[in-house]
Amino acid sequence: MRVMVAMSGGVDSSVVAGLLHEAGHEVIGVTLQLYDHGAATARKGACCAGQDIHDARRVADRLGIRHYVIDAEDRFAKAVIADFADSYARGETPVPCIRCNQTVKFADLSALAIGLGAERLATGHYVRRIDGPDGAELHRAADPGRDQSWFLFATTRQQLDMSLFPLGGMTDKRTVRDIAQRLGLGVAEKPDSQDICFVPSGAYTDVVAKVRPDALEPGEIVSSDGRVVGTHEGIAHYTVGQGKRLGNAAVVNGRRQFVIATEPTRRRVVVGPRDSGTRLVSLRDINWLIPVPEEPVRCTVKLRAHEPPRTARVRTQDRHIIVELDEPALPAPGQACVFYHADRVLGGGFIARTNA
Repeated sequence: MRVMVAMSGGVDSSVVAGLLHEAGHEVIGVTLQLYDHGAATARKGACCAGQDIHDARRVADRLGIRHYVIDAEDRFAKAVIADFADSYARGETPVPCIRCNQTVKFADLSALAIGLGAERLATGHYVRRIDGPDGAELHRAADPGRDQSWFLFATTRQQLDMSLFPLGGMTDKRTVRDIAQRLGLGVAEKPDSQDICFVPSGAYTDVVAKVRPDALEPGEIVSSDGRVVGTHEGIAHYTVGQGKRLGNAAVVNGRRQFVIATEPTRRRVVVGPRDSGTRLVSLRDINWLIPVPEEPVRCTVKLRAHEPPRTARVRTQDRHIIVELDEPALPAPGQACVFYHADRVLGGGFIARTNA
């Protein structure tokens, strides 16, 4: 069949193109030009810019497949970079990879694939797509250490129907690199891209400072009862659950402190002991990958990409989705809360703010 492959210039998507071509499919490679931010373009761990575009083209030439470069800089700047900075200014902790997957990659590329007459859109993500009785299902990757299902919860059921994830069953990255070597692809030992690919030198505050400088204005660090216990150099430096960069506020009344909330309108960071968590989490922008349940759902949830799943109950309250955690936690507004049943992704949403 005709398959469009999203080629970032890295080893994963290059191997996807190579495997599908080797299997006899008509492969069309598409690379998105997402940004050109000087240092970010050239550094290791970037993707979809500068050298990566040339790498993708060389892989396509090696395989003998069609390859197109799409200028998506303006779309990426508005949908991902501006949203990234605005989220910090709102006192949230954004996940630009989810936003990028949700907009530029899956929404835009799925539409492009249909326009090119492709039956499938393939990517190098480490997740598994399994055909179930009610349609395509999203499952964790076979390699837990490389699983990216948390980042793809916002993929719609329609997008999942036409998606392919050939690497989801791979058990280690070395296997992927060995395949790249066998296929003669020059990217076999290329370093992996990083989560925030567009940030120069890995300092995300550089981007925030340009787009939303107000998020880096100084303010007060206060205890949960409102007492001023320190100062900070910008609310964008802090996320709920953080214990660093607190200075004199790191210990209050002999107890280690953590960020338990942010108040962007007052430019305040609120700290308290780690056991100041909550068991109720309100979500926004819900995406279900199962039929919308009419009754509460018992499941496990992940509040951050790299933390263990927690047991919980997901229910609807006044048309809002509420997650009832079995144990208290410090959920960070702006991060994703993803629902799982065993390895299957049921859906998820973004953690909403509950304070000013």
